[in-house]
Amino acid sequence: MISRKMYRGIWKEGQAADGLAALQNDSAARQLVEDGRLMTAAAFSWENNVFLYYECTGTEIEPALVAGTAGSYLIDWEGEASPRKWIEMIDVFHFNEPAGYEHWLRKAAVERRGGRVAHLKREKVASYIYYHYQLQEERAFHGNKYDIIAMHENLLFGYQEFPSVVEEPVVPGRLNTKGTPVPWEDSRMDQHFQPWEDDGYLYFKPVETVFAYYIEG
Repeated sequence: MISRKMYRGIWKEGQAADGLAALQNDSAARQLVEDGRLMTAAAFSWENNVFLYYECTGTEIEPALVAGTAGSYLIDWEGEASPRKWIEMIDVFHFNEPAGYEHWLRKAAVERRGGRVAHLKREKVASYIYYHYQLQEERAFHGNKYDIIAMHENLLFGYQEFPSVVEEPVVPGRLNTKGTPVPWEDSRMDQHFQPWEDDGYLYFKPVETVFAYYIEG
């Protein structure tokens, strides 16, 4: 069974450049893909944040094994029994999910793998999750098979692949209700996001890709 994992790290003060170089030059993620333990592995950078997205084909792989030597450049996160370099982000929305290895293997070449970020208004986090879980599990409409959005605090990170692959999910939805707003615009997602003050983006804005490795279908 394929499991999708998303993590966030923050570079230590003044360590971003060295950390990114370590992440780019380390062969750990590429080797895990070549060995077939990961189907896809990608890393993305935004300001002092770094994100991992990867797909385990069997046993779940810890992020430290994917990021290699880059971990030493990250701050420690408190809050559990021992400090962590990587915070696992919570999957809050996807149009599709893996039904098995062959189902999730890409059937056509991927031209680009990208990441994007957005901030929710804190008072709108519960509403955002409510509407998106309803849309996701009612299978109200379909979107990019490989899109996924994860959250840590009020920061959203999204992983995307282009060109878009749109198909009906194989895994049945978990809700039998019909509560997703029609049209979707009635959910007023425009009221959920913090506006970007510096560059004119409305909701999500793209971030830099550090690497992207994958098993060819």
